[in-house]
Amino acid sequence: MTSQSLALGLDFGTSGARAAVLDQNNVRYLGEAPYPQDDRPWSDRWVATLHRLIQQIPPELRLHIQQLAIDGTSGTVLLCDPSGSPLADPLFYNDDRSRQEAQQLQSIAPAGSPVLSPTSSLSKLLWWQANLPPFVWHQAHYLIHQADWLAYQLHRRPGLSDYHNALKLGYDVEQLQYPDWIPDSLRRLLPQVLAPGSRVAPIHPEAASLFGLPTTCHIHAGTTDSIAAFLASGADQPGMAVTSLGSTLVLKLLSPVPVYDSRYGIYSHRLNSLWLVGGASNSGGAVLKQYFSGSELRSLSQQIDPSQSSGLDYYPLSQPGERFPINDPELPPRLTPRPACDAQFLHGLLEGIARIEQQGYTRLAELGAPRVQRVYTAGGGAQNSVWITLRQRLLGCPVEKAAITDAAVGAARLTRFPGAES
Repeated sequence: MTSQSLALGLDFGTSGARAAVLDQNNVRYLGEAPYPQDDRPWSDRWVATLHRLIQQIPPELRLHIQQLAIDGTSGTVLLCDPSGSPLADPLFYNDDRSRQEAQQLQSIAPAGSPVLSPTSSLSKLLWWQANLPPFVWHQAHYLIHQADWLAYQLHRRPGLSDYHNALKLGYDVEQLQYPDWIPDSLRRLLPQVLAPGSRVAPIHPEAASLFGLPTTCHIHAGTTDSIAAFLASGADQPGMAVTSLGSTLVLKLLSPVPVYDSRYGIYSHRLNSLWLVGGASNSGGAVLKQYFSGSELRSLSQQIDPSQSSGLDYYPLSQPGERFPINDPELPPRLTPRPACDAQFLHGLLEGIARIEQQGYTRLAELGAPRVQRVYTAGGGAQNSVWITLRQRLLGCPVEKAAITDAAVGAARLTRFPGAES
């Protein structure tokens, strides 16, 4: 038994859901549940998964959960009636049926707005308006994101969201309001937007009984799955960053100010009193896999001295085109000369990607973000200790593998993030 206040984070991802219970310092529990594979509406399957996730938590922990937050896939939305019941099947984050509606938004939304994508929440709302039978559309009362709708099952207050999920609805995260260009015909359906991590309400007594949670548990505004994964790393102060070394190279840096520059593909997400700024390069692990297998990468890496330069000046890309820190759709890969020694070639590739990472953080600093102070590494490249040492030499700051990258942990940490409203 524990007397500590515990936080529960729930991550609803693409293929299943995960739960994490945290005390003030440690992860006390991790659990997961796949989505049921049956013919029920997705909303019913999500609720079944929510119930299963919570019921799997050991009772001695569940009874001490005092904070709860949920993250979901960005752009997955439901259209609901006044009682919060879905009027149609949800449209998922990668559903791009709204291509025509996204083109219509180009005449009213600012250039570069997230709503201009056919997968944006606002494009999907326009699609529903154009394609649902009139008698169904007239019952619509709320546009609700996946994470918001699941939280509604617990606090029973529909029509609430957070400004991470609401970004693709056109919500202005600097002015903290919806812009005037959003059509009045849609505005009535838009949720009230809260700061991610802020307290929404205590759990509803009926939900507490149904899910086996204490009535003293408070539900907090949630976030998207990618931002929850960032928070899982433990980065919570300006100058802390997460580099994801997957197929591509993605940088995210905490900053006291936002940074926007479409010339370099730079974007910012508000994170309570801070900003999450960064960009994504086309370089990354996909280039390495063009030349080496996983076992070759591991064995050849052990032949590299990361304290020394390779003597090679590569810009590793799988094909022409770069978006950050250089925004040039025609930028050619630079992968020559190739030395006869495979270990030296790999050394040059790892160093080239690390140099792009260095240029990326330098670019952010030039545009007003703080200089990077510490980097946590996620993705497959986080397993390569030689690469981490090499990157640390170029970046001039501590670089370490993120101990945790589970988005459910990030959702739980969101309830205690600096700047979250009490």
